[in-house]
Amino acid sequence: MALDPQARDWQFDRFDDGSQRIHAEVQLKNYGRFLEEYTNQLKGIEDALDDSVGDVWDFTLDPIALKLLPYEQSSLLELIKTENKVLNKVITVYAALCCEVKKLKYEAETKFYNGLLFYGEGVTDSSMVEGESQIQMGRFISFLQELSCFVTRCYEVVMNIVQQLASLYASNKTAPKVIETTGVHFQIVYEHLGELLAVLLILDEIIGNHVTLKDHWIMYKRLLKSVHHNPSKFGIAEEKLKPFEKLLLKLEGQLLDGMIFQACVEQQFDTRNEPTSVTKNSTFAEEFAHNIRTIFTSAESKLGEPSEIDQRDKYVGVCTLFVLHFQIFRTLDKKLYKSLMDICKKVPAITLTANIIWFADQFLLDKMAPAAKITEKKNLQTIKSQRETFLQQKAQTLSKDVQSYYLFVSSWMMKMECILSKVQSVEKFAEHLSNRCNIFIQAIEHTIHRRTMVIADSVCHIAQYLQHQALNSISVAKKRVISDKKYSERRLDVLSALVLAENALNGPSTKERKLVVALALSVGTQMKTFRDEELLVLQVVLKKLDLISELRERIQVLCNCNFLYWHRTIFPIYLDDVYDNAVDSARIHYMFSALRDCVPPMMHARHLESTQVLLESFDKEIMDVLNEHLLDKLCKEIEKDLRLSVHTHLKLDDRNPFKVGIKDLTDFFSIKPIRFFNRFIDVKAYVTHYLDKTFYNLTTVAIHDWATYSEMRNLATQRYSLSMTEAHLPSQTLEQGLDVLEIMRNIHVFVSRYLYNLNNQIFIERTSNNKHLNTINIRHVANSIRTHGTGIMNTTVNFTYQFLRKKFYIFSQFMYDEHIKSRLIKDIRFFKETKDQNDQKYPFDRADKFNRGIRKLGLTPEGQSYLDQFRQLISQIGNAMGYVRMIRSGGLHCCSNAIRFVPDLEDIVNFEELVKEEGLSEETQTAARQLDSVLTDLTRNSAEGTEYFKMLVEVFSPEFRNSKNMHLRNFYIIVPPLTLNFVDHSISCKEKLNKKNKVGAAFTDDGFAMGVAYILKLLDQYQEFDSLHWFQSVREKYLKEKNAVVKQQNVQSTNQDEKLMQTMNLTQKRLDIYLQEFELLYFSLSSARIFFRGDQSAAEESQDRKEREDEAAKSNSDDS
Repeated sequence: MALDPQARDWQFDRFDDGSQRIHAEVQLKNYGRFLEEYTNQLKGIEDALDDSVGDVWDFTLDPIALKLLPYEQSSLLELIKTENKVLNKVITVYAALCCEVKKLKYEAETKFYNGLLFYGEGVTDSSMVEGESQIQMGRFISFLQELSCFVTRCYEVVMNIVQQLASLYASNKTAPKVIETTGVHFQIVYEHLGELLAVLLILDEIIGNHVTLKDHWIMYKRLLKSVHHNPSKFGIAEEKLKPFEKLLLKLEGQLLDGMIFQACVEQQFDTRNEPTSVTKNSTFAEEFAHNIRTIFTSAESKLGEPSEIDQRDKYVGVCTLFVLHFQIFRTLDKKLYKSLMDICKKVPAITLTANIIWFADQFLLDKMAPAAKITEKKNLQTIKSQRETFLQQKAQTLSKDVQSYYLFVSSWMMKMECILSKVQSVEKFAEHLSNRCNIFIQAIEHTIHRRTMVIADSVCHIAQYLQHQALNSISVAKKRVISDKKYSERRLDVLSALVLAENALNGPSTKERKLVVALALSVGTQMKTFRDEELLVLQVVLKKLDLISELRERIQVLCNCNFLYWHRTIFPIYLDDVYDNAVDSARIHYMFSALRDCVPPMMHARHLESTQVLLESFDKEIMDVLNEHLLDKLCKEIEKDLRLSVHTHLKLDDRNPFKVGIKDLTDFFSIKPIRFFNRFIDVKAYVTHYLDKTFYNLTTVAIHDWATYSEMRNLATQRYSLSMTEAHLPSQTLEQGLDVLEIMRNIHVFVSRYLYNLNNQIFIERTSNNKHLNTINIRHVANSIRTHGTGIMNTTVNFTYQFLRKKFYIFSQFMYDEHIKSRLIKDIRFFKETKDQNDQKYPFDRADKFNRGIRKLGLTPEGQSYLDQFRQLISQIGNAMGYVRMIRSGGLHCCSNAIRFVPDLEDIVNFEELVKEEGLSEETQTAARQLDSVLTDLTRNSAEGTEYFKMLVEVFSPEFRNSKNMHLRNFYIIVPPLTLNFVDHSISCKEKLNKKNKVGAAFTDDGFAMGVAYILKLLDQYQEFDSLHWFQSVREKYLKEKNAVVKQQNVQSTNQDEKLMQTMNLTQKRLDIYLQEFELLYFSLSSARIFFRGDQSAAEESQDRKEREDEAAKSNSDDS
């Protein structure tokens, strides 16, 4: 911001009063205090992390890893600096070539091997659509072109290495020598040359074994021919096809015909520009053969032994060098050839990469025609039989070998943990260095990673210690050279080489420096500068230095399990074993760690649209196998165990652990989450989710089983420590019983199988095969309505109406029957004639006579009379009416539960209007309209309810009261005998409750009372029935009989006749029961009549209706 003029003037005019200095000192003190506090905090964090950071580095969770491999910042020209210019050039050339070989080998191993191996993967035969194979090959052509360029580059490097070596070891005595090569063996250069030739060999083997690649190539060529015949159809210019076809021919000839390696070794190594001949260079031929023998000798001793590390790779390199030597010089070392073939007996086959198996004997015979002639057939047969024997032995000793490996690795891991967790004193440090070297060489990836911090600290010290030992050895040799006063060019070369080695060792042990040391010592060890024992010690030290400085990288290579992708068929077998044994299940982490190693190579697949397709295919395959062979089996087993434990009272099967064994599955729930791709597989969470989902779904299907599943949930928590989720179903348990829909559809079955209780409003099952009877009450119906909605209530009443129509037809037929109608008319006439004599009461004897008389008309096979069947018909009609009553009560119950959250039923706001005022969206307005509709519906239903009884009376009464149905008017006179029949039946049912055989037992059947009350209302015969004074007549009859029995008891009490007294007591008890049953029926009938306004006749009801209508019309006219 710009200063105004006044402020600028003040800047110049100000004077120093010391305040500025005081202020600065205060700020400085504050800053010093802050730094001190911050330093203390950092120190505290460092102290807190220092001891624990090395304890638990998790291989699957760590976002970062510590890389110990040092990288060289200097170029080779800077590293290789001595006074000897010629030696500098020689070492630089070979070092550069070796570095180039390493780069090419790395590129082949990461990019080209994997690109070829994974071709055709990720697509199953079933999902392969027509034309997909050609599309895959089309995508792959660019990769093959890159591979062609790579192979050409390899040819050039091989050519250069051979020519550089040939020029150094020139046999022409007249030509000047570059350096004196007597006793100088650049073995490391030959090793690198062997590695590069092995790369070409492996490419040949991969392509040769790849059937899918060859098939797709043929199909692609056919497609190209089709395009050639009609290029315009495919939108391709004809002039572009020719070059493309030439390219394909070139690629096929170079790569797909199995000639990659052969073409390399058959190159023309003698060129016109080069003064030195290669093929006729006898010195070079000798040197070449010597190095092959030296490399072979160093590798041979450990081949097939337990301590073997990379000797097989060296053996492959030796075989390729041997073939190259033969191709260049056309001479065959029979002794070496025999030794190479003998190795095949000890090592029958070598895995080059992934699933590519290589047989050295076949390779040598194929590539060297003269060798085949000198090879004895017997020897070849021995190799073949040895191969079969080897396989048989491995198959037999597999479990034994695995067990020994398991013990070895376990003991090594324990030893590793023990040594690395010790706090070591400085005095003992040097003593443990050599021990640590030996342990680290045999390292296992996970253990190494867990102790990364301690190892990182140790590795640096070990490397320095080893460099110190090597420098000491070289220093001794250098002094020995210097002390010899006879100087020569050769001696100067040796001295320069030793100085170069010293300089390279004085620094981090990078790959480039170690390469320079190896090349320098190839020159520096001539002329016996080192004693034999000194040279041996130096070689061991350098070997250890080589291993320790590339420790992590070597471990990663050796522990890399990407080959498992090609043998993933063992994964389901492995999972079955883990599940069956159910011990040490945490080892599954190692398997998934091995499967994760398969992912990086997949990233180089080029035949699919994206590598993601291949990864997703692999992910799905592994997860499907895991679910099928472990997780799903585990879930079902746990569920089965919980079910059997909860239902032990049923004794389903023998669960005695001493007989059937016991499998403890709790070990699976202690497994830490397994990392695979972008997910964590938590076995415990998976099983918990499965059980939660299963229990919830099954509880919703069978609500009455909620307690069983709750018990299983608690048992899962106790037994397996699973954190189960509560179901939280509506109202905790939605007690629904029989569904309203089911009853509605089968109402004819329901009314015959269930008995109604008027007072408790409950239906009870008449009989059941189970040990319990089902019941249905208002709560069940309310919950059922809540499930299906209030609309089901009207549908239920409609179904009931249809049912009643059928039943009333049977009712009418019975009343119209001549036997019944004649008797009823006779009884009505009798009552009218004798009512004055009988005190206006219908005689009990008359009703009893009617009841007995009906039995004479005939009985059903079950022993029931026509009157029994008529009683059952009326009970079923009454049950239907009781069900309608329950539906109405359940509806009100449901509505009142739903409406209880509305604050004031009298004042419900209109949500639609409020939403419109706020100008909210159309969707919100629709939602508000729905809410208003629901609230209005609930309010109306909860306030009124629907008068279903009134509806069912009004729909049938006109027909019942019609003059054409006059035979129905006799119904009121049949009620007395019906009540007698009902009471007899009811007492019989109640007595069966106390008997062992409870078939037909019942304690309530108020459907009869409901049916009688309903039919009397339909016929408007309440007054006619009341005129019979039937229940008074019954009461008087039984009281009269009781008094007679009491009087007789008083008379007989003096006679002391015990049997007669017992009979009289039983008679009195029977009369009490009958009287009580009639009283109960009377009360039930009176209650049922209230539902149908039994206090009013039809005329009185019509008069009331007319008065209400008149009042309503009058109020309307007043308002207007």
